[in-house]
Amino acid sequence: MNTGNDLAANLATVREMTREAAANSAQWVLTPEYTLMMDGSGRVMRDNALPPDGGAPLAELKALAKELNIWLLIGSLTLRTGDEADTRIVNRSFLINSQGEIVTTYDKIHMFDVTLPDGKVIRESSAYRPGDKAVVADTPFGKLGLTVCYDLRFPGLFRTLAQTGAQMITVPSSFQRQTGKAHWHPLLQARAIENSCYIVAPAMCGDHAGNRQTFGHSLIVNPWGEVIADGGEGPGITYADIDIARAVKVRSMIPSLTHDRVYEKP
Repeated sequence: MNTGNDLAANLATVREMTREAAANSAQWVLTPEYTLMMDGSGRVMRDNALPPDGGAPLAELKALAKELNIWLLIGSLTLRTGDEADTRIVNRSFLINSQGEIVTTYDKIHMFDVTLPDGKVIRESSAYRPGDKAVVADTPFGKLGLTVCYDLRFPGLFRTLAQTGAQMITVPSSFQRQTGKAHWHPLLQARAIENSCYIVAPAMCGDHAGNRQTFGHSLIVNPWGEVIADGGEGPGITYADIDIARAVKVRSMIPSLTHDRVYEKP
């Protein structure tokens, strides 16, 4: 997606693309981080955050999943917490089943507090309250671990998810264009290889309000580290088949998830 700061327009895009994907036999549809609101300004994101229960937009997305009889991963929505003492918002991923029920949610743990190569400073922690819980859920397609964007740079989280049973890990993202050119593909492939799992990474693309540019290239990587689908730089739907038996086979061949050892640090 190329989400902007017009929530109604973004929601219409999700409806249209999800219907198209379902019409082409998709059983599970995933959207990027910041699905319904994307602006480089933390103030704009806070001002437009949804209520703690997701309000009417989340209700509509749940109804859409039920109507189309699909599973839906909303990469993330930004929501107020309802905590008057903490004005920060949360960046929350939602897994919705084909009955329109929320199976689980995940709040992004790692905050993108960085300086980009051009000197631009981003401090997510000033606007967002980080999560503190790793999440794994059962789906008809296999056991799923949830992450969001900058979590990708923390292999310990992916290891925890895989060792808890996750055969697929989602990485909905709005990866910066400056870093994405060098880091996006190799990091996603590394996480797939290290954990012998599918990595499914729906990604934001293009230019956005508030002087934000994202890399695109929604990727699906198999447990051998091979890219089996790449969405390219523009908006669109990326399709792939996932065969969990492949993850089982790779883990039996290279059972590295069982080979961790405790060692003395220098």
